[in-house]
Amino acid sequence: MKQTQKHIFINGKIFTADDTLPFADSMVTENDRIVWIGEKSCMPQEYAEFISTQSGSSDVTDLNGRRVIPGFVDAHMHPVMLADFRKKITAMPPEINSIEDLVEAVRNRREQQAPGEWIEGWGYDEQGLLERRSPTRYDLDRGCSDSPVSIMRTCAHIRCVNSMALKLAGIDRNTPDPPGGEIERDENGEPTGVLKENARNLIAPLMPQESVEQHVDNLLELGEVLTSQGITTICDMGNLDDSDNIPVYETAAEKGFHQRVGVYYMWDFFADNKDFRIPEERYDRSRQIFAAGLKLIGDGSISGRTAWMNRPYFGSENEYGISVCSDHLVETAIAFCKKNHCQLSMHAMGGRAISRMIDRACMEDPWTSPEIPYVRVEHVTDPSEESIRKAAEHGISFVSQPIFPYAESKSYLSNLGEEWMKQCYPYKKMLDAGVTLGFSTDAPATFWSDPSDPFPGLKLAVTRTSADGADCGKDQAVDIAAAVTLYTKGAALAAGFPDTGMLKPGYHADFAVLSDDILNIPAENIDKVKVVQTYIGGRCVYER
Repeated sequence: MKQTQKHIFINGKIFTADDTLPFADSMVTENDRIVWIGEKSCMPQEYAEFISTQSGSSDVTDLNGRRVIPGFVDAHMHPVMLADFRKKITAMPPEINSIEDLVEAVRNRREQQAPGEWIEGWGYDEQGLLERRSPTRYDLDRGCSDSPVSIMRTCAHIRCVNSMALKLAGIDRNTPDPPGGEIERDENGEPTGVLKENARNLIAPLMPQESVEQHVDNLLELGEVLTSQGITTICDMGNLDDSDNIPVYETAAEKGFHQRVGVYYMWDFFADNKDFRIPEERYDRSRQIFAAGLKLIGDGSISGRTAWMNRPYFGSENEYGISVCSDHLVETAIAFCKKNHCQLSMHAMGGRAISRMIDRACMEDPWTSPEIPYVRVEHVTDPSEESIRKAAEHGISFVSQPIFPYAESKSYLSNLGEEWMKQCYPYKKMLDAGVTLGFSTDAPATFWSDPSDPFPGLKLAVTRTSADGADCGKDQAVDIAAAVTLYTKGAALAAGFPDTGMLKPGYHADFAVLSDDILNIPAENIDKVKVVQTYIGGRCVYER
């Protein structure tokens, strides 16, 4: 019989994210769950006696007035991709500030390896480069012409490659655009090396694949980063190929990976595979690693001018972005999720894509259990009031990324203009309408050198001011308690994680101890807060 492991935490400033008891100073855990939380003066006698008999032991922790919050739930990221990308060229400040810096980084990487070996990088945003334009095949050729080069844009919806990579993929002036994608061409009709949306997948089959062992090692390193940031629960929103991440996580968990993970399968790569199925046992959400459902990509990104908008991009009369998802993909994904009672995630940034996805989802009755939204919409950058209302009425959740406007305001200003940018990410409207809303990062698809860090996103939600000082619509600001709740309880509800996101009896004992009282510091200092300790399942897995 398993022996009960009891631990008591006292003298803290605990924010629970539980509306019935928002604040406490003490908490009791047994094994991996919280069994009591409240004020020490009201603590049941058995716990008070435990403190008196175990005082000074490792089973009683004095929080010394530190602020404690539930562990962060990053409900939309790509951890396996992020873990692997960390080994590649990081095409963003402070390392790279211009195309010339990128060319030099490619040249240096080529000197470290043999000709013909792929050179990969990620993270560029043309508005963050000195030249204010995307790199092209000709730029990358100056860095290396005898090996294929692929640099992924920060949004992960656009890939820039050199001439050798185009040649290997058989892409030339006569290659047609794939459905839902664009091969960018110059004034002479020649491919520039910039492959947008589904066109980026023309390169994917040629890319070198990491071994499972390499994925696991990279993921273990990333897990340590996540625990240092107080992130205790995550969603993996799919790969850019048909690989299966669950075995990678399971192996990593055996070796000490701590986070709880809901995994989504990118339906583009499985829709036409009649043999595709998810084993029934993987749907069990009580597992550390479980299959949450499917992911659809409805459009592109604002910063790449590929999100599918209701009005043309700034400076254009007919540029509305790209719809990248066929009706076939939508219908087959819905059919699969209904049959298997799993969640459907729909990427939609532009207003037109959001309306399309929500309108179609509203035609269905919920097919999941009540505590799991049957459909969740990702990003939700520029929703109409009608889309917000319909989502609230039908129990469709939103998962959004405040780090986007915080880190990418230059692109938003360039592509949308000042006033339109202020209207994006209307969090207050969403909450007032009753939408289940959660926060996340979409790391690594974020123009930020530490893309999984939750604190810059919290700062944007509260200040509605970007990293470079741009006004991102202050009328849509939320207070810090609401922002933390959206990154914990809200994200857990939006993704359907059981017993997660709040500090209350019966819930997982997942929480972070902070360096500063985030609820009572000047808003401009939110991004300076650090995690002192992280607990997952009642066990300290990180200490600064």
